[in-house]
Amino acid sequence: MTAVETQILLNKLQSSIKQLELTNKGALTALEFRLDAILQANLDTFWLLICAILVFLMQAGFMCLESGLSRNKNSINVALKNITDFGIAVVVFWAFGFALMYGTSVSGLFGNKFYFFTTKVAGYQTYFVFQAMFVATAATIISGAVAERLKFISYIIITFFASGFFYPIVGHWSWAFNFENPSQKFGWLGKLGYLDFAGASVVHSVGGWIALAVLLVVGNRTGRFREDGVHKRFQGSNIPIAALGALILWFGWFGFNGGANGAMDLKVPLILINTFLSASFGLIFSSIMGVLILKKPEPLFMITGPLAGLVSITASCAYVDPADAIIIGSIGGIISGSTIILLEKIQIDDVVSAIPVHLASGIWGTIAVALFGNFEMMGVEKTRLEQLFIQLIGIGSIGSFCFFGSFIIFKTINSFFPLRVGKIQEELGLNISEHNASTDTHELLEVLTKQAKSEDYSNRAPQDPFTDSGIIGTQYNVLMNKLEQTEKQKNKWKNRVSQEIKLAMNVQKRLMPKRDIKNYPIFGLNIPAREISGDFYDFYLHDDEVYFTLSDVSGKGVNAGMVMAKAITLFKVFAKQKFKPNEILLEMNNDLKQTNPPGTFITSIVGKYNLKTDLVEIANAGHQPALLKTEKNFKEFPSSSMPLAVANHKDESVYNLESFHLNNGRIYCFTDGFSECMDENKIEIGIDGVKELILKHENSSLKKELENATEEIRLKSLKKDSFEKGGIKENNDILDDDLTIIGIGK
Repeated sequence: MTAVETQILLNKLQSSIKQLELTNKGALTALEFRLDAILQANLDTFWLLICAILVFLMQAGFMCLESGLSRNKNSINVALKNITDFGIAVVVFWAFGFALMYGTSVSGLFGNKFYFFTTKVAGYQTYFVFQAMFVATAATIISGAVAERLKFISYIIITFFASGFFYPIVGHWSWAFNFENPSQKFGWLGKLGYLDFAGASVVHSVGGWIALAVLLVVGNRTGRFREDGVHKRFQGSNIPIAALGALILWFGWFGFNGGANGAMDLKVPLILINTFLSASFGLIFSSIMGVLILKKPEPLFMITGPLAGLVSITASCAYVDPADAIIIGSIGGIISGSTIILLEKIQIDDVVSAIPVHLASGIWGTIAVALFGNFEMMGVEKTRLEQLFIQLIGIGSIGSFCFFGSFIIFKTINSFFPLRVGKIQEELGLNISEHNASTDTHELLEVLTKQAKSEDYSNRAPQDPFTDSGIIGTQYNVLMNKLEQTEKQKNKWKNRVSQEIKLAMNVQKRLMPKRDIKNYPIFGLNIPAREISGDFYDFYLHDDEVYFTLSDVSGKGVNAGMVMAKAITLFKVFAKQKFKPNEILLEMNNDLKQTNPPGTFITSIVGKYNLKTDLVEIANAGHQPALLKTEKNFKEFPSSSMPLAVANHKDESVYNLESFHLNNGRIYCFTDGFSECMDENKIEIGIDGVKELILKHENSSLKKELENATEEIRLKSLKKDSFEKGGIKENNDILDDDLTIIGIGK
């Protein structure tokens, strides 16, 4: 082809193109509009998916918030619940929740289409993904409120009903629409004109109402509210993590509210501005409230404040000006703080304050739509009063359905399948009791507890240079190594001292009288404590007379033993010479005053009983009163003088000599180990208690009477000690004080 021919062909082609442009100008314009629509649809889809991802991120925020505000022994359980409820909620919502919410409406009450949701339409797929994130949010709200007391399977049951029944039906009432004509509402609340842009009631209040019902069914954590009126606050395991959770939720809320718009248009900037302004002022006013009431910046008020502001603006974020958003968020923070205080007063144990944040603030946010909403922007042709009435109908119907419905369901289930763990499992912590999971801190405490119970100093704590508990365990083991060596040395000397004590006790027993007294109406008992004591008694027998003494040397140990031996010798010397009891006391006093260690004294009773005349003579030097029992009556013979070895005396008149006949009665002398014994109320029984003891064990045999009475006192006075023998720890029962008693009479 020549150049001329080519030029002719080009001219014809250009002419044809110009003619085609003139012919199809209208078609090109339509194509441009179509391309714009496709671009906008793709942009809307992209925006909604991004928002769905942000809402999914809120699940991590809930996990951090709830585990941080829960105690350390339950933190793993709380985290696992947040993972599990998301999976269960999405599956249930996919299987039939979405159908109940957006399917073909049955009388405006619930849907009946899209079971096991599948579609090839990208727009429908996107909308399902976004709504699935919403249902997970509604379910996980319950987790934090009822933390630390529910069985894991119980929470799965609750999640099933929340995501598969309550949320979809409430969502149908409020949000169900015709996908071909979005302005056409299917649900009865939507037809009525009820407005809730992003779910202050549909999502948050639903979770709050169900949480309140479950709390009333399962009750408070053990020890949270005591019967004496004391309210015990349980410290969260990690407040910084809880604060991080609040920030993640704040960040994710931009997707929560922004995605509810369903499109990327000029409304989105206003929605986002209102969202963060409301949250900020919720934080400020909730924090101020915490300072005014609790006199300090309370972490719980500061963490929940922005969340309350976010919930409050959720229903109206697209319909109000920023100035109104500030007011809504501020009031939301105050309402949330007030509800926290109210729950404390009425003793409802909400671990993470989910009810104040999601229920109370959600109700307020729903009401705020009628009070602050721009009706022109919303396309509402009603008055504010009419819209307020509709909003209240929505709040009441949603609240009644969710609260009473869930209370009846879970109360019924709880009657045959307890939703709550047992007290032992609760005290142990759900990390272990529900999941057999542990933490390095728990392992450390387990070793310390085992060691405290077993007193085995060879146990060692787990060591790890990269954890706080592991570092503490390392230093603790260093300390235990030194303590174990010290304990071995202590036990070595303890065994030696124990042997010396046993020897001393045997020496004291040998000092007690060993004469044959079976033909005399007398009996005595001495049970020494763990060392040489000053308690002693003795008898000196003549043919028709019995001399007796019962004394108590001040102090213990070797000095007391030496004084006791000297006093017994003096008693025997003067009893052999048949001195009167007060004369014996005089001689003992003056001799002991000269020879006793400084500061040592002796309380003593000396008496004489004549078997033929039935006459008793008795003198008391600073000792407990002697008791004369005749039938059920007692007469006391108290001391009228100071103890022995305090001061020299010139004659025996210092010691009052009492004379009387037994007349088939019995006389008792005892040391303070009896009268100072504690009863069940930790009060000394005193002399009157000794009288009751004697009457309780009254017996025709004086020996059995004293043995039984002494055994009761011994058992009450026992305290436990332990000693090591051959590396094995054994128990050794010891007394607080020596027990000595004598009795005279048939």
